[in-house]
Order: sequence, then C-alpha cells, then structure tokens
Amino acid sequence: MREVGQTLGIPLYVFGPETHMTAICGMALGTRPIPQENNVEFATANFLLPSGEKQPNKQSLASSKRDEGDGAPAPACSRIVGDTPGVQTPMFTNKTKSIVWGMQTRAVQSMLDFDFVCSRSEPSVVAIIYPFTGDHKQKYYWGHKEILIPVYKKMNDAMTKHPEADVLVNFASLRSAYQSTIETMEFPQIRTIAIIAEGIPENQTRKLIKLANEKNVSIIGPATVGGVKPGCFKIGNTGGMMDNILHSKLYRPGSVAYVSRSGGMSNELNNIVSKATDGVYEGVAIGGDRYPGTTFMDHILRYQGDDNVKMIVLLGEVGGVEEYEVCNALKNKIVTKPLVAWCIGTCAAMFTSEVQFGHAGSCANSNQETATAKNEALKGAGAHVPSSFDHLGDVVQEVYNKLVAQGAIVPAAEVPPPTVPMDYNWARELGLIRKPASFMTSICDERGQELIYAGMPISDVLQKNVGIGGVISLLWFQRCLPPYVCKFFEMCLMVTADHGPAVSGAHNTIVCARAGKDLVSSLVSGLLTIGDRFGGALDGAAKQFSEAYDTGMHPAEFVNHMRNKGQLIMGIGHRVKSINNPDQRVQIVKEFVMQNFPATPLLQYALEVEKITTSKKPNLILNVDGVIACSFVDMLRNCGSFTSEEAEEYINMGAINSLFVLGRSIGFIGHYMDQKRLKQGLYRHPWDDISYVLPEQYNN
Repeated sequence: MREVGQTLGIPLYVFGPETHMTAICGMALGTRPIPQENNVEFATANFLLPSGEKQPNKQSLASSKRDEGDGAPAPACSRIVGDTPGVQTPMFTNKTKSIVWGMQTRAVQSMLDFDFVCSRSEPSVVAIIYPFTGDHKQKYYWGHKEILIPVYKKMNDAMTKHPEADVLVNFASLRSAYQSTIETMEFPQIRTIAIIAEGIPENQTRKLIKLANEKNVSIIGPATVGGVKPGCFKIGNTGGMMDNILHSKLYRPGSVAYVSRSGGMSNELNNIVSKATDGVYEGVAIGGDRYPGTTFMDHILRYQGDDNVKMIVLLGEVGGVEEYEVCNALKNKIVTKPLVAWCIGTCAAMFTSEVQFGHAGSCANSNQETATAKNEALKGAGAHVPSSFDHLGDVVQEVYNKLVAQGAIVPAAEVPPPTVPMDYNWARELGLIRKPASFMTSICDERGQELIYAGMPISDVLQKNVGIGGVISLLWFQRCLPPYVCKFFEMCLMVTADHGPAVSGAHNTIVCARAGKDLVSSLVSGLLTIGDRFGGALDGAAKQFSEAYDTGMHPAEFVNHMRNKGQLIMGIGHRVKSINNPDQRVQIVKEFVMQNFPATPLLQYALEVEKITTSKKPNLILNVDGVIACSFVDMLRNCGSFTSEEAEEYINMGAINSLFVLGRSIGFIGHYMDQKRLKQGLYRHPWDDISYVLPEQYNN
C-alpha cells in the first residue's frame, strides 16, 4: 500500500502493528500529528524477517543470561508452591499445561508458537478433547519440528492421562459450553477454565460461577478471547498473529498488568503498553457478558498481591457497576499500586436513545452505568484517567516513567526471541520463496469463481452444448475439436459401452458385485481385464497399421510379414462375427467416418488388409477395435487440429484405448447396478463347467 501511494503521488499513510489502531483514528481526524517516518519493525505474521532485528548469537545470549543471574526463568514465570499464608499461586507460569476442548487447530498452533517464542522447554498444550472423532494424534509444529498431540473423545481419558494439566481452554459452542464446563469442574486438577463461546444464557453462566466458587476454580469468560502471561502462557488466539506478539514483546514479561472486558481491545492494550512501558506482565480479558466468571477486582487483587506487577491498567466499558468496586478498593487503600483506567463508550452520551455496544453487558441501564460517570468516579478515587482513550498510552507512559525515576521499575536488557519458522503458505503469499510444484496440470483450473476446462468456463461448456465429445476434446486434447470429431467420440462411446455379460470385463464386474463389493471395486475389477486380448487392441492396432502404412508396406506384404513373425494383427478377427455376418457396430462407425472425415487413408488401408484376411478365414474381419483405432489415427493426422508430432505422441502414449476404457466403464457400471437390483447372491462357478485335471492322471 505504501508503494501504491508513492507511485500515484497520493498522501497515503499506512501503519501496521508498530502503531496501535486507535491512534490512527486520531491521525485521520487531525487530533494527533502524523509521523513523517514510521518506525516499522521488521516482522511479519510468523517470524522476524532476516532484514530486521538480527538474531543474537549464542555468546551474546549466554552473556545476557549471566547478567540476569544463573539463567533460570525470571521470577515472573516461576510457580510459587506451598501453603504459605498470604502467598498466591500465579494463575499461569512457564510450566502451565493445558487441555483444549474442541478441534481448534489454528488456536492450538498459535499457543505452541507462543510457547516456542517464549523459550518454553515444553509445549503448553498436552491434549485435545473432541467428542466427534476417534482417539488419535494430531500433528503440530514445535518450532521447525513436528510433534504429535493426543486427541481424546472423552474428557475423563484426557484428565486421567494428563494429571499435570491445570488449565482447560474451552472452545465448545454455546450449546455445549455449559455442560462441558460442568464436566471439567468434576476434576480437581483443573484450576482455571477459559470459556471462549458467546451467547451462553445468563442463568447458566451464574450457575457456573456459583459452582466455580465452591470448587475454587477461576473462570475467564464467557465471551472472551482469553488472556496472556508473556514468557509463560497464552489462551487460544489471545495476542493475535505472531507479528502482533513480536511487536508487543509478549515473549518476555514486563511490569504492567491489565484487565479488560474486550478481547479485541486487549490486543490494543498489548500494543499500547509495549510502546509506553517495558511491557505486559499479564493481561486478562474477562469477557463481554453481564456476568463474567471472574471480575475486574478478582484480577486486580491478584496483581496487587504480586510483587512483579508494578502498575495496573483497567479497560472497562459502558454498562455494569464493577468499576465502582475498584473505586472503593482505591479509596480504602486495598489497591495501592498505580492504576490507569478508562471506560470505553463515552460517545453513548451523543445518542438520544439507549445504545447497545456489541457486548451483552455493554448497555447503560442507569446514569451510574455510563462510561462518563465511571471515568469520573475512577478519577475521583485516585486512578489515573486520561481525557480520552486516544491519550491512554500517554498516561500509561507518564506513570511508568515516574516509577522508573523512583527506582520502582528497573527496565531489563532486551533479549531478542527465538525465530519462529514461517509457515510455507504464508511465505508463498508474501513472495519470499519459490518452490517447484509437485504437480502440473494444463487441462482444468478450479481455483477461480468458475470451473475452467482447458480455457473454457464451465458455463460456456453448457451453454454452447459441446456435449460429451466436446468435453473429451477439451480435457483430453486441450482444444475444441471439430463437431464431427466430437460426434465420432460420442459414437465410439455408444458402440463400445457394452458387449454382454460373457466378456471378461463384464464377467469380473458381475462376480465382484455379487461378492458384495462396492461400485468402485467392481468397476476396477472389470477394467483390469482390459489389455491386448480384451479391448486393449486399439493401441496395438493403431501402431501396427500406421507403421505398415507409413513404411509403404503393401497390405498383402503386411499380412505375410505378421504371419512370418508369428504375431496376430491387432484389430482383425472376431469370435462370432464374420464377413457373412458383419458387426453392425463396425458398419456404423465406418460409414460415419467415410462420410465426415476429410481423409481416411489408414482406414482404407485396414479395409484392404481385411479383404486379404477374410479370403483366408471369414471371421478375420476388421473388428470394432480396429475400425476405431484406424479412424482415430486418421482423425489425429487429418482433422487439422494437430501437428504430425502431436498426432504421433498421442498414438504412442496410449490415448486411443481411452475411448474403449471410458465406453466400457458405462457398461460395467450398468452390470453392477443390474446385479444389485436383481439382488444376486455370491457367485460360485459350477463344478460341471470345470475340467479337473489332477496330477495323478499324468502319473498313470
């Protein structure tokens, strides 16, 4: 987009994750200055680009670890264990293990990529529960390696086999989220449940909250994107794509903790906090429903009791009165850490009627629930409240700078994260790589809005009524062949469609169908009999007759030559038909070709050969295989649509037999359906039709 603006000379300003979204609104409205140069960080959706921030070498990483201490995980990510009074166990650590309910492959991969970029030693997802498929293992990436994560149908199996898991990320739909959450709370190992679904009835949510309080389980949600603890753990799709995670430096802990109602705005907070401070320590989106599983105060009190949190950010919204609990906590000195707060929805005062702002709980039922009233109350209680959301980042930075000046926060040296390998599909979209295709095709393209056969949209194929012959010409030969050629194709399909149940292909299909096999198996059983002795004579006939004709061999000379070699002439001979009892199929094809083809030299040559062979034996006639093969060669060579090289290539590749294979498939399918319709049982060949020749007879 930047290049387009520069090329066209348009004052086009383009921003990405380096600038938070709401700041752009201020620039567009003229309330904020537009920076002349964007501080574009070199990251894309899945990794740091090579031209961007240089990867640290092992030596620099080792030295930075020595500076930090012994290289152990930072206190922000260490689990506090034991029953010491007044000491809280963090909700998430860098050892947190979770189970995901629902087949959310992208969310799980996002969690694993976050783990990897945070330098976790083990994946945070240990199992997936999905009742609609059998127990199996699902493949995911861990950095550049592939790992397998087990998928269970039953929750009991997942919990029993993974007792170390204490978090469940519930992606169940609103119809099953309640029941699955109830089932989860039957297992004491689970201490935190994130419910992503929106639209859960409020009476069900209140029952969940009551049960969770009884069992000392923390619920995040419903209607939430989740939460994130940088360097430790993230829930589902929290934090967005990898470029957002990298830009917001969520791969290592900072000093600022936030709690938000909105999941989407929590991503904005990640960006704002990362630009204004040393980064996020933990962030939770409690969800937009009227009754969230955990409230603002639940998380703010956790942050108040965590020495790693130096300042708190609260992002509320219009509707509800929970923010007033925060006001009371500030007034009563229950919360003593600096708190920056803002409630979204101040524009509601501009509307003359009641306004619902997206979330189920974001509707002011009284003046006390308006965003303006709550912002004023928070400011009066001692919170740092900006004049508008546009200045939230400025206030956060002011508070942070004071804490740094006081020595309460000592910014740590920045250590670049490990590079997450880029997904192939994304790299290809960005044009960063090129790779030879595994397959090439030139006859069909299904990627656009309309299916295309060799350059012709399927709508034209139908509207122009090209018929089956026209479709064959497009898909087999990549061009529209003359109407008489298409008619020839269709005629060949009709005359070769079937030749009764006694021939080997039909017989095999019937036996297979009566054995209870499916359509595809029965059809393939019949097709596998096609070869030089049944049906497959088309290719052999085409090669033999065309070679003899091309070398100038007289028909009689050709017959004698084949007899001296001890080889049969393909396309000559019939078990039943003869010169006195001609095959009507041959007559029909021959007459059509002679009347419509511009030239038929090879067919004429074959008819001269037939005169010689039938003088020796009446049934040595030009059969269906022979007449179709010779006519096909005449078509390739004389219709004007192929070069001589292309014609020979099709003859040599075995294309001529395609008509027989396609035509006879019609008959085989018919025999399959016929046997099923007649409900024929298992076929067993009768004994009296088998000549048993035992070895003892040879020994007498």
